[in-house]
Amino acid sequence: MSTTENGECASGSPEGSISVYNFSEKLMEQVVHFHVMKLDGGFFLWVGTAPVLSNLAVSMSSKFDSTPLSSLVMGDPADPSSSTLAQRLTKRTKKQVFVSFNLPGCPAQLSLLVEERIKKELELHPEHF
Repeated sequence: MSTTENGECASGSPEGSISVYNFSEKLMEQVVHFHVMKLDGGFFLWVGTAPVLSNLAVSMSSKFDSTPLSSLVMGDPADPSSSTLAQRLTKRTKKQVFVSFNLPGCPAQLSLLVEERIKKELELHPEHF
C-alpha cells in the first residue's frame, strides 16, 4: 500500500482493494478529522477529534423502502448520530456505509457543519467514497 500527498493510501490492485483517504477541517474552534476507507461496494467513515472508536453504525439500501436500513453495531443507542449520518450517506451514494461518529456531546450546529464538510468532500472527491 502506498501513500500519496493528500493522505490517500492505495494498493496496487483496484479489484477488491481498500483505499484510505484522510482530511481534516477546523469547525467551531475544533479540528475534526475524517478517515474514509473505500471498500468494494461501500465505505467506512470515521469522524472525530481523538483516536477513539466509541460507536459504529451500518446502513444500506433496501429494495422494499426508499429509506435506507440502518443499525447501530456498537455504542450508545441513545445517540443516533452515527446511524442518522450513515442513512443519509447511503441515500446520497447508494452504497453500504459504515459510520463511526466520535464527537461526544456534539452540538447540533457542529453536527451540521460536519455533515456539510462530508458533502463537500463527496462532491470534490467522489472517487474516495
